[in-house]
Amino acid sequence: MRGRRVKRQSMRVLMLSKACVVGIYQPKLEAIARRGVDLSVLVPPSWRDERGAQHLERSFTAGYRLRPIPIRFNGNFHLHHYPTLAREIADLQPQILHIDEEPYNLATWQALRLARRAGARSLFFTWQNIARRYPPPFSWGERWVMRRADCAIAGTEAAAEVLRGKGYRGRLATIPQFGTSESLFAPPASRPARPFTIGYTGRMVPEKGIDILLQAAARLGGEWRLRLVGGGSARDELTSLAQALGLRDRVTFAGQLPSADLPAQYHQLDALVLPSLTRPNWKEQFGRVLVEAMASGVPVVGSDSGAIPGVIGAAGLIVREGDVEALARSLAELRAQPALRRALSEQGRARFLAHFTHEQVAAATVAVYREMLDNMA
Repeated sequence: MRGRRVKRQSMRVLMLSKACVVGIYQPKLEAIARRGVDLSVLVPPSWRDERGAQHLERSFTAGYRLRPIPIRFNGNFHLHHYPTLAREIADLQPQILHIDEEPYNLATWQALRLARRAGARSLFFTWQNIARRYPPPFSWGERWVMRRADCAIAGTEAAAEVLRGKGYRGRLATIPQFGTSESLFAPPASRPARPFTIGYTGRMVPEKGIDILLQAAARLGGEWRLRLVGGGSARDELTSLAQALGLRDRVTFAGQLPSADLPAQYHQLDALVLPSLTRPNWKEQFGRVLVEAMASGVPVVGSDSGAIPGVIGAAGLIVREGDVEALARSLAELRAQPALRRALSEQGRARFLAHFTHEQVAAATVAVYREMLDNMA
């Protein structure tokens, strides 16, 4: 037992993750460090996507090192990489390099090559739940990564199946990329009287189906409000649609918010909707907002795109994607039945606690690290 404790204290892990610029994702890192991992996490100073620039939030930084490093091609999912990464690896000398990136990205190829040069074990992460075929050089890099990485983590079983179907034969674990904080996201102490309030949080892009949500809401009678949080390329089009549907006084576009503001946003909702639409090159990969809402005691409604039914389970309502009438019926049912809302609130919180906390994700991730080191011996 004494020797085992020494081994746990000496485990050195370096994680490379643009996602960890988001503060509400960082409790997983603290939880990993509490499990005997000497953890360093490298992030870019910011990451750009359809919503704009997400700057590094230092929200949960106890017990590990969080360090921003320069990035090239910021915002380019496939081509971004880190010019000083070789020096960071030489300084930190990790036993394991956790590459929190898809196998077809330049950052993954770069990091894996440097890990092999330094004698470190390596793993990569994937959400890809569609068997997409990439043109060269990305297909070459993807095959190279799958042949040489020591381990992979898939965010869902569907992503694991895609990875195996592409020929990956190494060790593979299925673990969500991040959990959700059970203290940060929690039901409100009280629910003030208000009109039935529906919410959406996330990217405002066509594949998220927000237009379906607006059309469904327009079919509701009585008092209700709709609150849309996030930014993206479809925002202007959605604003015009809301006006055309006569919803200008009922719909609020809250814009992109710091992650620390999100828990309070859920407390303003009576239902959270994720109406994602499957496209030839994309289907919903997880739907973190569903878990955050369930943790906050908010009933959830999701389409049947991708991973959504598996995330919600029996703790919410599922509708056929793109079905405006079905979504309108589900929302009307929730508005008319406070008892149903209370039941789904309790079931959602229970499902979150059983499957989706940071502690559970951290424990499963550290188990992968230990297996990798045990196989080194």
